[in-house]
Amino acid sequence: MVWTTARVCAASGSGVPEYSEEGTVAGHPGQKPRIVVGVDGSESSTRALRWALRQAETTGSTLEAVTAWEFPQMYGSLGWMPPTGAEADFQRVAEQIVAEALAEAAGPEPTVDIVTKVAYGTPAGVLLDAADGASLLVVGNRGYGGFTGALLGSVSQHCTQHATCPVVIVRPTTEVPE
Repeated sequence: MVWTTARVCAASGSGVPEYSEEGTVAGHPGQKPRIVVGVDGSESSTRALRWALRQAETTGSTLEAVTAWEFPQMYGSLGWMPPTGAEADFQRVAEQIVAEALAEAAGPEPTVDIVTKVAYGTPAGVLLDAADGASLLVVGNRGYGGFTGALLGSVSQHCTQHATCPVVIVRPTTEVPE
């Protein structure tokens, strides 16, 4: 599947894609198209990251690698807990996950512009916020959670149902150049 950079025809308001010769985003002159990819350190998200990198190279897009972090479900369940700086620890671990995935997938000298975003919140919510205004959202078919036998993870499913841009789900059988 090859993604062609398209923009909405703002003059007609028709919503019909109009192919952009200059490679900019409609309503944002000079801004390159943006591909958002979800990264959680899983094998599935690493495949999605590799696919998104190749797509960004093909389309001249900026790649935005996004991850979310949350407090564990039982965190603080025994009552009030004094501030421990745990927010910084969770944030740091999430930043490390993205950095390691990018180093593995893109190497030391990436050929595309890469932006990273680490945010507090649910993975689906953070991805959908990041994908607002993007040309494409790329996710793996499964992350670390839930039922390992399921064909599609809850985050991927939520993104396909609620994203305001096209969504690509990279499955284990999807060919991804190394």
